[in-house]
Amino acid sequence: MEDDSYPDEPKERVDHDRLFKELIRTFFEEFMLLFFPKAYESIDFKHTAFLSEEVYTDIVQGEKRRVDLLVETRLKGEQALIIIHVEPQSYVQPDFQDRMFVYFSRLYEKYRRKILPIAIFSYDKNRDEQDTLDISFPFFDVMKFQYLKIELKKQNWRDYLKQDNPVAAALLSKMGYAKDERVKVKVEFLRMLVRLEQDPARTQLLTGFFETYLKLSRQEEQQFEQELNKLKPEEAKQMMEITTSWHKKGRAEGRAEGRAEGLAEGKAEAKAETAKNMLMMGMDKELIAKVTGLTKEHIEKLQKELH
Repeated sequence: MEDDSYPDEPKERVDHDRLFKELIRTFFEEFMLLFFPKAYESIDFKHTAFLSEEVYTDIVQGEKRRVDLLVETRLKGEQALIIIHVEPQSYVQPDFQDRMFVYFSRLYEKYRRKILPIAIFSYDKNRDEQDTLDISFPFFDVMKFQYLKIELKKQNWRDYLKQDNPVAAALLSKMGYAKDERVKVKVEFLRMLVRLEQDPARTQLLTGFFETYLKLSRQEEQQFEQELNKLKPEEAKQMMEITTSWHKKGRAEGRAEGRAEGLAEGKAEAKAETAKNMLMMGMDKELIAKVTGLTKEHIEKLQKELH
């Protein structure tokens, strides 16, 4: 029996950092305009460069951590460069403000420039994330570190429907909506894409992001088709073209992966057959390993099969 239940979480393992990073890298200016309009007004986007990832060793935790997205840009009317550090956060981490301060400190130590830290919280449930780190004594305030934050689940998806902004369209899938609104969210997402008229590559990126986080069940898909039938024919046609293109791409990638797997299996079988023939001729196992690329353990297993 097919599972038509509401899929709270994507069943496959999702690389959240990569998805958010790709979305923001592609639509960085739109991202800043959507969530931080004051910062947007101050930034000169003609001077924008994405820096390589910074990897730091957390001495306390004993593990390596990566700063996910660094953007070097300028402020209008100033020669000084600034660095914008965007940190997507998909899972709960205690004392996150400490982590942001450590990253900020390391980045400032290296670049010695103004740094604007931003955190995007994409949790599936609402939380109240602290956005400051205070270090003080009863007799002296040492510092107050603060970063900008976006808590997506606290954003009402309906507030963003009139935004001609591709980031808003994609992030509808991670905003706050009720379970019975899921079909409506997808309809409005597609309506936004039709209005935005992005090129095919960007449309695929936005659709892929959305579909990763909001996958309709079979029953919801039927409701979705019913909703499309209520729209004007031309609008419904454009929306179906987007979804059809996305699903065709997915099927094509699946077939390509299947062909690659089949080819790999065929090569493996051919190598095993060659190894068996060489074993029957009494050839040395080390030579067989060099010729076929198989491990000695695999060759010994094949030898047992021959007896």
